[in-house]
Amino acid sequence: MTIYLDAVWLLNFCLDMMLLMLTQALAKDSTRRLRIVFGAFVASLLVPLSIYYPDSFFTSLIGKLMYSIIIILCSFRIYSIYQMVKLLLLFYFTTFSIGGGLIAIHFLFQNPVGVSSSGVLTFSGGYGDPISWLFVVIGFPIIWYFTKSRMDKHAAEKIRYDQLCPTTIQFQQTSKSTTAYIDSGNQLTDPLTKKPVIICDEYFLKQWFTEEEWKMLETAHDTLDFGGVPDEWENRIQIVPFQGVEGNRTFMLAIKPDKVTIIYEEREIVARKVLIGIQFANLTKDQSYHCLLHPQIIKLGTSVSA
Repeated sequence: MTIYLDAVWLLNFCLDMMLLMLTQALAKDSTRRLRIVFGAFVASLLVPLSIYYPDSFFTSLIGKLMYSIIIILCSFRIYSIYQMVKLLLLFYFTTFSIGGGLIAIHFLFQNPVGVSSSGVLTFSGGYGDPISWLFVVIGFPIIWYFTKSRMDKHAAEKIRYDQLCPTTIQFQQTSKSTTAYIDSGNQLTDPLTKKPVIICDEYFLKQWFTEEEWKMLETAHDTLDFGGVPDEWENRIQIVPFQGVEGNRTFMLAIKPDKVTIIYEEREIVARKVLIGIQFANLTKDQSYHCLLHPQIIKLGTSVSA
């Protein structure tokens, strides 16, 4: 049997890229598309590796698992082991889901398709008969779209009110963007000004501070000695009292931003009368979002565009 490596490689590259795109969509990851393409290229290298070195370590079960981890590391920005495991499991889930659909088509058309844990490999004589390439141009995209649409619909029904939104916060004419979560349980407001409070974690907020300034803020928070707050931030810092989930009363440091811009249901909402509460830790293990939005902002913010 003659195998045209370039044709099989191209086929595998297309399939791997769509699998990684589906993994990114399900994980709601903001990695740039160029990195996904690079990850797909790395994944497609398994084709020549399997052909020229069929007995290599990466064709074994442990080798395939390690190669899958390499694919995830090349395709996404990894912040924690938890996030890597989550992405790896999603990658396997999409591979098996899509592979199941392709196997069904295989039994329908009796076309030889091999499914591996790191992607889908198709080997056929020459450049492949028309049915073989239908897996790329018709069959695979249809199954990919069906899987993604069903998962999106399930997520929409589950989340409903709570959802993720692109958010930009501006301090001292410097703007930074991240993903925020509209938390229906966040009802924190400043009792004096009645301003709603957005809670942001240290991973996001440290972009505006030096290491020394951030340590000064942590010390002020721990000791309640606010004389050590950095001078240039002194006029922006406020103390917001709140009651924790266990009923204990405590204080949160909050910063007054220039403005907050939220993209919600294709609308741009701008809010200025808000406070940014400082969370001296990460909000999530997988870095999927860095802010907890107050639902009142969505209701009362100024809609700039529709």
